[in-house]
Amino acid sequence: MGIWQAEAAGLLLLQLLIASAFADLQNLDFETPPTNIRKNLTNQFIPLNSTINTLPGWSYQGTVQYVTSPSQGGNAIYLGQDGKINQTFKAVKEFDQNYDYLLTFNFKPAQPNCTSPTSVTIYVPNRSVVVSFDKKFGNSSSWQTHACYLGVHGNKELINLTIENQSTNTTKCGVVLDSFIFELIPNPISYDTDFWFGYENGKEITKLKKKLVLNGGFEVGPAFSNNSYGGVLMSAESNPAKSTLNQWAILGTVKYITTNKNYEVPEGVAAIELVSGKSSGVQTTVTLKKGSEYNLEVFVSENNDACIGKFEGGVQAGSIVHDFVMGRNRRGNGRSFSWIIKAESSVTHISIRSSRTTKTKDQVFCGPVIDNVTIELVSYGLKLQISILFVGIGFLVTLAQITG
Repeated sequence: MGIWQAEAAGLLLLQLLIASAFADLQNLDFETPPTNIRKNLTNQFIPLNSTINTLPGWSYQGTVQYVTSPSQGGNAIYLGQDGKINQTFKAVKEFDQNYDYLLTFNFKPAQPNCTSPTSVTIYVPNRSVVVSFDKKFGNSSSWQTHACYLGVHGNKELINLTIENQSTNTTKCGVVLDSFIFELIPNPISYDTDFWFGYENGKEITKLKKKLVLNGGFEVGPAFSNNSYGGVLMSAESNPAKSTLNQWAILGTVKYITTNKNYEVPEGVAAIELVSGKSSGVQTTVTLKKGSEYNLEVFVSENNDACIGKFEGGVQAGSIVHDFVMGRNRRGNGRSFSWIIKAESSVTHISIRSSRTTKTKDQVFCGPVIDNVTIELVSYGLKLQISILFVGIGFLVTLAQITG
């Protein structure tokens, strides 16, 4: 097992252990039907009445309907123009640790011909998030998977989660929701070191080295649902502390992907796809030694989603921008791009952006896949040896010319 595989496996085990303790939420996939619902109903949309039906785990208000066997499989819930559902649960208390709460869910418009984006607002204490269905990331008859950040919680505090339809009086679009999944990330998370293998005095050694780019492999992020074959969409967030992608600000819209029938991740279990064209990207901050030189490396790949055209983007370190271009060969291959950067200050902003909009033949937005962002200090000892070597060669050439 490689280093990145061991690290990814460790993170997944940690998250599974947290999830196993997280038992207060109920019926997140709506597979437990409302009370007093007759079996073998032919109507797919079943209106609910709060005085007659209870929805296990959930309360509801307004126009709410139970949806049986939607096209993606399983059951779901429909929210009309005034519909909303909510559930109150206790936050986890593990070793007096607080957690970032990330929510992943599937949704789509109930009517494919809605003239404006279908949106829902998600409320928790001290935070509300609006999530919109955007046709440029998939057609209206298909599900989209979205993720959002719901704040830091812990110590068994009560959390009231509310999801409300945000359609307007003019559009009156309903929305269908399914497959709510929470991911709990320790806050703060400790992952600032990595293993390094090498040789010293002819012996193989293992050392720990400090990571300069935290979450550079994008392994820490929202959960993937069983049906998130199209990836998990993450909306713009300028504050890395409130981002669904731990340690990274999100520019435009980014898709979080894992290996499945549509994608193949270059390393580990997760990567990101820059899907909203020129506005799409991510940004983080690293602590470097001012005036020192570092090697910045980014792995860029394509995927099996039939993007048309080449990928163009840029990596900015401080005030310096380095461009990259990668052609398409439809085989899901990729390559590492690397640059020598000089730290202009102790705090350096690193951003990775797409500078070109690419789409599939169905006009769905797609883009380059980014993974394994690393920064390492350039070895001045090696540079000095190379310089001495070239000086020596130059001296010998000069001497030969004189004596010849």
